[in-house]
Amino acid sequence: MTAPTTSTTAADARGRWGEYGGVFVPESLMEALRRLEAARSEAWADPDFHAELARLNKQVIGRPTPLYLASRLTEMAGGARIWLKREDMAFTGAHKINNTLGQLLLTKRMGKSRVLAETGAGMHGVATAAAAAYFGIPCRVYMGAEDTRRQSHNVARMKMLGAEVFPVATGTQTLKDAINEALRDWVTTVEDTHYVIGSVVGPHPFPQMVGDLQSVIGREARDQMLDQAGKLPNAVLACVGGGSNAIGIFRGFLEDAAVKIYGVEAAGTGVEGTPHSAAIGLGRPGVLHGARSYLLQDPDGQILPAHSVAPGLDYPGVGPEHSMLKDSGRVDYLTATDSDALAAFKALATSEGILPALESSHAVARGLDLAKQIGKGGDVLVCLSGRGDKDVDIVAGSLGL
Repeated sequence: MTAPTTSTTAADARGRWGEYGGVFVPESLMEALRRLEAARSEAWADPDFHAELARLNKQVIGRPTPLYLASRLTEMAGGARIWLKREDMAFTGAHKINNTLGQLLLTKRMGKSRVLAETGAGMHGVATAAAAAYFGIPCRVYMGAEDTRRQSHNVARMKMLGAEVFPVATGTQTLKDAINEALRDWVTTVEDTHYVIGSVVGPHPFPQMVGDLQSVIGREARDQMLDQAGKLPNAVLACVGGGSNAIGIFRGFLEDAAVKIYGVEAAGTGVEGTPHSAAIGLGRPGVLHGARSYLLQDPDGQILPAHSVAPGLDYPGVGPEHSMLKDSGRVDYLTATDSDALAAFKALATSEGILPALESSHAVARGLDLAKQIGKGGDVLVCLSGRGDKDVDIVAGSLGL
């Protein structure tokens, strides 16, 4: 297991990818962010840190996660072979643990005695709670009240792991509002608390740090494709909310010009004028949660409500690295509707016996389309970012089961 690496699109010294990223926070957080960046840089240069992270990846997370040829799903699509990078098989059930174990290891190194986190679908909250329990560090998780209702299974899991779950009843009561509350907490507790941001969003150094920790997905997937398929894929896809699973797998293929890369955002109901979460496709640049990126906003710059059947994609922004990749043209960003995701969930479940997270199902939906377009002899790689146990009630209600 190799250590976290920086991307060829790494942020500059100001934490920017071109015009995106940066640090837009209250003065009370500036010193904490400077200390965090110093600690991160020191850790990233320390072979002992890498060795311990490699041990955690193998013995706790269970890495490498499998690369899986979805043969029956491939038959259903009738085109290119469809491969799944099985992050749903990682400890706690999603890619989020790659980031939280790394950040908790850094928390211990910095001598902080408490962590806090935000969560949407609950998987980052579960992963943070599990990592905090492993290291014996108290943990508080902020979660929108609407999401605590939609993802009650994960709320229970967090509490079982010893975390305090704080429902946020302001705004849309979803991920954006949970991040707001977590930032308010951190401002007042910064001396002894580390904020474990769950995606490639927020002020520098969080987008770089989270992306580096998630890049293990792409490194493994690239090696596994060469080993199992004998070549690189024609296309790589991942769902994009904040975008950490996507950055994680994309970084393994950004330098391979022949590999097409696609991010898939949530289009909600697909009805014009109704809420969605396609910040890149339908948003414009602005500042939210400490960084500049593509956002959903009205003409006055007020943040618009987001919507997706997948709680983890229900966010009105996207990470700054994604914003740069969009403008550069290296990554194409597509959309999938709620109904597309539900259909893909059903297709994967009935063809392969795999229940995918609804977030991942958005990528599966567009992966099926691309497999048909590319045709036989091609290969499509989809990041299956998490498992769908958490979504059983939503899917059952939506499909009338």
